[in-house]
Amino acid sequence: MSDGLVLVDKPAGWTSHDVVARARRLLHTRKIGHAGTLDPMATGLLVLGVNRATRLLTYLVGAEKEYLTTIRLGQETVTDDAEGEVIGASGIGADAGSAVRGGLDEAVAALTGAIEQVPSSVSAIKVNGQRSYARVRSGEDVKLAPRAVTVHTFDVTAVHPARADDGTPVLDVDARVSCSSGTYVRALARDLGYALGTGGHLTALRRTRVGPFDVASAERLEATTTTLSVLDVSTVLRVAFPVRRLDVEEAREIRFGRRIPPTGTDEVTAALGPDGRGLALLQDEAGRARPVLVLDPA
Repeated sequence: MSDGLVLVDKPAGWTSHDVVARARRLLHTRKIGHAGTLDPMATGLLVLGVNRATRLLTYLVGAEKEYLTTIRLGQETVTDDAEGEVIGASGIGADAGSAVRGGLDEAVAALTGAIEQVPSSVSAIKVNGQRSYARVRSGEDVKLAPRAVTVHTFDVTAVHPARADDGTPVLDVDARVSCSSGTYVRALARDLGYALGTGGHLTALRRTRVGPFDVASAERLEATTTTLSVLDVSTVLRVAFPVRRLDVEEAREIRFGRRIPPTGTDEVTAALGPDGRGLALLQDEAGRARPVLVLDPA
């Protein structure tokens, strides 16, 4: 079985663990991981690492991510998304809707850029060794500490009135969000609703990009899927990192884990051999480039 990445367009209702388990069966290997989970209700790009490429996931999990989302204003839920029980409903009639729309741009701008965000209490963050969502499900009132995240773009693309299943009048806000790793889009929905005094939660979330990888290049995973394509390591390195071509002597040194002349950048750099084959990831340190990950050892 080859090493590399698999780009999956996850369907709604599947957990990230479900996708990994299915990929293990289809690719006949246990060594598969992913670069960042997606909630069951979410769809879109899940990046899987296969065999030796699982070691690359450490360097991809922190990549910027992009989402298409729908935020429902007028209701809040215990999970900050449509999966959870409604715990507050202000409703937004026609008159209130005009006022909410008038304050929307300012509220969105306040949630853009470098912000301090309190993660959703039903996140997978561990609190004293136990997942936060597990504590919430057991009835505990969990309060998580805020963390620094960056919302690069928060672009509202449409606003339209709607009615919730219980008949409550609401406003649905469609948006495109690009953000740093660790940002909770559910928390953005919650905080937008709080800022506008309406309550808010996610009703749809689709991840469209992870770093340089786009969902347009991903394979839809269905119950009937029988094969998955693997993007080879050398291609992944060329796409995801700055590239340095090594000569024969440099390639030999790197394969043995030795240092070579610096790359001249602060970024992690992909090292390709004279034949274009991906060998390692390099990082400059003390005036030399050292291999932080050797993918093709001697």
